[in-house]
Amino acid sequence: MSETETGSAEPIVDYDIHKILKALPHRYPLLLVDRVKTIHLNERIHAVKAVSMNEEFFQGHFPGAPIMPGVLQIEALAQAAAILGIETLELSGTGKLVIFMGIENAKFRAPVTPGCLLDLEVEFLQKRSRVYKFKGLASVEGKPTCQVEFTAMIADPPAG
Repeated sequence: MSETETGSAEPIVDYDIHKILKALPHRYPLLLVDRVKTIHLNERIHAVKAVSMNEEFFQGHFPGAPIMPGVLQIEALAQAAAILGIETLELSGTGKLVIFMGIENAKFRAPVTPGCLLDLEVEFLQKRSRVYKFKGLASVEGKPTCQVEFTAMIADPPAG
């Protein structure tokens, strides 16, 4: 893609937890993005989840052999994708939500254990009006742990 098709040639790099909280409605214990390393608008994002033994899910998955559930790796990738979508469309702070529509080709390659820094890399595959398709890769120290393609849409928050 050319620079005009991909937006800014310079990536966004100063994206801290305060910006994450502004972009996402998620909060503890379901906020699974701790830091964003880079965002290339209209293209891709590289975010990080610091996996701690203090995570609630480790109490039951599995006692004595803690492993981050694969579905939570997919959720972390989806949250990174939501940040990419919200920032690309300049919707941060508007209350708009990015909602899962489908998950395809999910593969789990290696366990994620406490103490890991889980790298979350997501890129756009397709963009149509309010529906987007993404490809995600979670990894630890360069070793893939989860690969997935998923579809999401931009939506208004529920009334109430």
